[in-house]
Parts: sequence; structure tokens; C-alpha cells
Amino acid sequence: MAGRFVRASKYRHVFGKPTRKESCYDNLHISRNAWDTNLVKANPEYLAVNWEASGGGAFAVIPVNEKGRLPEQIPLFRGHTGPVLDTDWNPFNDRIIASGSDDGKVFIWQVPQGFTLYSDDEEPNDVAPVSKLTGHSRKVGQVLFNPAAENILASASGDYTIKLWDIGTGKAHLTLKHGDIVQSLSWNANGTLLATTSRDKKLRVWDVRQERAAHEAPGHTGAKNSRVVWMGEHNRLATTGFSKMSDRQMALWDAGNLAEPIGGFTVLDSISGVCMPFWDDGTQCLYLAGKGDGNIRYFEYENDKFEFLSEYKSGDPQRGLAFVPRRGINVHENEVMRAYKTVNDSYIEPISFTVPRRAEVFQSDIYPPATGLKPAVSAAEWLSGKDGVPAKIDLESIYEGNAPKEVPADYKPPTPAPAPSPAKTQAPKREEPAPVVTQRAPPPSMSEQKGSIAAMASKFQDDEGADDEDETSSFEEISKPVQKHIPAAARVEAKPPSPVKVSPTKTSPPKPEPVSQPAPRSYQQPLSSPPPAAVPTFSSSDSGSVESSLEQIKNLLEAQTKTINAQSEKIGKLAQEVDTLKMKVGSGAQDQSERIRQLELELEAARS
Repeated sequence: MAGRFVRASKYRHVFGKPTRKESCYDNLHISRNAWDTNLVKANPEYLAVNWEASGGGAFAVIPVNEKGRLPEQIPLFRGHTGPVLDTDWNPFNDRIIASGSDDGKVFIWQVPQGFTLYSDDEEPNDVAPVSKLTGHSRKVGQVLFNPAAENILASASGDYTIKLWDIGTGKAHLTLKHGDIVQSLSWNANGTLLATTSRDKKLRVWDVRQERAAHEAPGHTGAKNSRVVWMGEHNRLATTGFSKMSDRQMALWDAGNLAEPIGGFTVLDSISGVCMPFWDDGTQCLYLAGKGDGNIRYFEYENDKFEFLSEYKSGDPQRGLAFVPRRGINVHENEVMRAYKTVNDSYIEPISFTVPRRAEVFQSDIYPPATGLKPAVSAAEWLSGKDGVPAKIDLESIYEGNAPKEVPADYKPPTPAPAPSPAKTQAPKREEPAPVVTQRAPPPSMSEQKGSIAAMASKFQDDEGADDEDETSSFEEISKPVQKHIPAAARVEAKPPSPVKVSPTKTSPPKPEPVSQPAPRSYQQPLSSPPPAAVPTFSSSDSGSVESSLEQIKNLLEAQTKTINAQSEKIGKLAQEVDTLKMKVGSGAQDQSERIRQLELELEAARS
């Protein structure tokens, strides 16, 4: 019954767990530039932070295992002549990162082998870029790698264009022209389509290799920035923005039909900060983090709508936030996502989103395969028209400490399948007691049969005793056939007649007592009527009367077994009908509930 009121979900109790200050990344100088960006990007090995630097732009790379208070001077990634506005990690190489700057250039960097923030040098050595991509005439506000093709990078600029680069050759092969500044962009799972939002309040879906907008529609009507995120392998988009009344909104869109959002625009609150959306394709959850507040809401996508799960609340506001890819989460602690948020522009706090379970084995139902490090196609193949979804890795291999095991992109773990089997095995077990009752019914009838035979034998003995008292001469004639009949009918009751015949005169007063003992039996009443008719004929034909009484007993037993079987079948049918009606009835109409009560009363009456 609880399922009617509370939606069943494996992630319904996910909660965010903050980190102690000594385990955070402290003593940072996070950029205070007003450009709308996330400020932080993360992968399983490193964090990238836009740095507040003088004499040009720079950003810092922090190894995730070097926590605590960082040194006053750390090696920075310098090379831009203007502030760094955005960075993005290569999804297939954790040491490659791209950066976009206010100087209109895109740089590609490589983290040195064994990179650390702690060194014995008086002044740390800065890292230089490995390649420079030039082509934009104004600042580059967003950079984003293709999630399926190798070395394909998209960069959005203030010149109202998005360029698609092959970072291996350093050339821009494709250009997407907009009518205004691009505010956010997001790839689909196979890297063939790109969704964008811009300052002209339009939502567009681009067929990238055709350099044209496949779909275009008006988005959020507010004047502030809006964001878009592609929901993984679904053909759906999630957007956040503002209404004309400056209320924060979220919306769900069909990427193939942008006429209007699915279910309309949903109002979140009236806070003025931009809402940053993040999609997790493994848990099918959408995380919304607002700039200027410390709350992180998360929703589960199901049946083409977002179901609110819970909210992580904190008194420390955030300006930037980043989520680590699923291959970098801690599967031993039942962690489903991990975020890094900036606090007071001075330190970064990890937030672990965990499923509260106490288990000693790998939880395959909450850990579907995650995207691995192997791209689906190369840059040349993607530019020629090929596409695909990258291979995934089984997180159970990471749990066991082995090398990541690759599985197909459409792989589903087989372990959740046995879960419904106990429910199916329990259902027939509940119906088994009905036939068991019919099997237990015959044994009492056998004992009653023996009791009825004993009662018959005792009745004949009582009548013999009465005749003996009247006529002593007939005692010897009647005693012999009675002795022959008793072992044939029931050898178990051969003992009671022997003490009766030993002293007929002394035992004549207590003889009515054995007759009164079987009287409560239900079988004695029909059996008590034939003896008077059989007593006068007993002296002449003793064996015939006993055989007729035994036949009556057998017929009576057969009739009773039939009635018992019929009642047991009726009980089974009533129980099945009650169960089926209980399953079919939802909230329950009054007539159906009354019918169920009637059937339950009939069932109890039949069982009694």
C-alpha cells in the first residue's frame, strides 16, 4: 500500500555529505571575473580552477589527493594575455585540458607527468600551453570537448560563433553562426548534435556537421542568463532560466520538437542567481546549483518528468561548481556523485552524494556502467560523418581493484534480474496452504472411523450383556460368534470385550459408561439407528448385520471425505478471488470493498 503514496526509487534517500575544512582545498585565489561560468572543472585526478592572477590570465590545476592548505605560491598554467573564462578536461585523457580566455584564444595544455603543487624550488615553474588555436575575433566564453569523438573541441565566442576544432591539427573545420552571444552549450551522447542558449532568448539544436540549426524555439523569457544541458542518451534537454517576473525556472524539452517544453516551465524560486544544471546519466538525476546560494537540488527523471528527490542545504554560498565523471566516484562508500564547490573564493569543498546503505558487496543496482576512456570515433572519422557512443566500463571491476573492464555501450548489468525472483517464488507459496489443508483432513476421519467401530462393538457387547442377564442359557451360544467377529472387524478393539466377558455380573453396572463416551462423536448418531433392527436378527445371522453396518460406515466416510474435499476447493477459490480483488481494487470502490468483506466472512465461516 505504501507504493501508492510514496514513489519507489533507489535514489530517494540520496543525501549530500560535506567535507571537513582540513580535507578541503584551502588558500586559493579564485577568479573574481564577472563572466558567467562555472569557475571549476574536475576529473578523477585533477581540479582546474580559474585563478585571480595579475599580468595576464592563468588557471591552477590541483591534484585531487593534495588536500588541505596549499602553498602560498603554486605552479600555474600561464599563457593567456587576458583572464581565463572557462576550461574543460578532455574526456578521454585526464591530462589534457583546454582553456578559453578574454584574449579571444583557445589554448591546449598538458599536465606534466608527476605534477604536484609542492616543490623545493623558491619559485614554482609555470606550465606553458602545448598548442594555440586562433580564429575568434572576441573573447572565448565557453569551451567544451565532444563526448564521443577524439580531439574535437567546441568554443563559443563573443563574435556570435561557435567553432569546432580538431586539436590534433589545430584547425577549425566547422563554424556555427548565432545572432547573439552564446550563454551555454551542451553535446548529445554521440556528439552529433549541439544544444545552445544565447542572449537572444532562443534555444537551438544544431546539426553540427551540416553547420545549421536543426531546431529553434523561444526559451526562457527572462533577461538573465539561461543554461542548457543534454540529458545523456535521452533525446531530451533540460534548461534553467528566468521568467519575465525574474522567477527561476526549469524546463524539459524534446530535442526533436522545441515547440514548447514538456509540462511547461516549472518555477523553482525567486532567487536572482543563475541556476547551473548538471546531468548524471548513470542515476538519471538532474542536479541544480544556484549561484549565490548554498543549496543543490536534485531531481530524478522518470516518465518524461522530473521527480524531486531532495535538497542539499548549506550556509556557504557558491559561485562555481563541478561534478566529477562517474568513473571517478568512490564505489566503496556507495557514492553516486561528487561535486566540488567554491566557497568565498578562497577554498573548494568536496560534497559527496551517497546512497545510505550498509553492505559489504558491490551494489550493482545503483552503479550501471560508466563511460570509459576510449572514444567511439577519431576526429577524422567524425568529420567524415561517422558517429557512435563510447564504450563503457563496469564499475564492479574498479570496486574489486582491477583494471577497468570495458563493456558495450548498451550493456546492462545482469545482477538486478534475480531481484524480482524472490517475489515470484513467494507468491505461489502463499497459495500452497490451501491444498495442504485438504491433505490434513483425512487423518482425523481415520481415527473417528476406529472410534465408530469401537462404539459398534461396544453396543453389541452391551446388548449381549442384557440378554445374558435375562437368559443365562443363551450366554454360551452368543459368546462364540462374538469372539470370532471382533478380530475380523477391528483387532485393536479386541481387548475391551475380554474383560467384559470375564465377569458379566460384576461389570454390568459400569457398562453404560463406554456407551456414553463415543456419544459426542458425529458418527454415532447415524450408527445408533441400525443396532435396534440388528439386535433381534443378531442371534440368527450375526455376520450379515456386521457387514451391513461396516458398509454403512464406509459409505458415510466416503460421503464425508467428498464434502471435505468440496469445502477445501471452495475455500481455495474464495481465497483466490479475495486476493485477485485486493490486487485489482485501487483506492477501492465501496461495492468492491463490501464484496471483499463478504468473501472474507464466507472464507472464515468455511474454515471454521
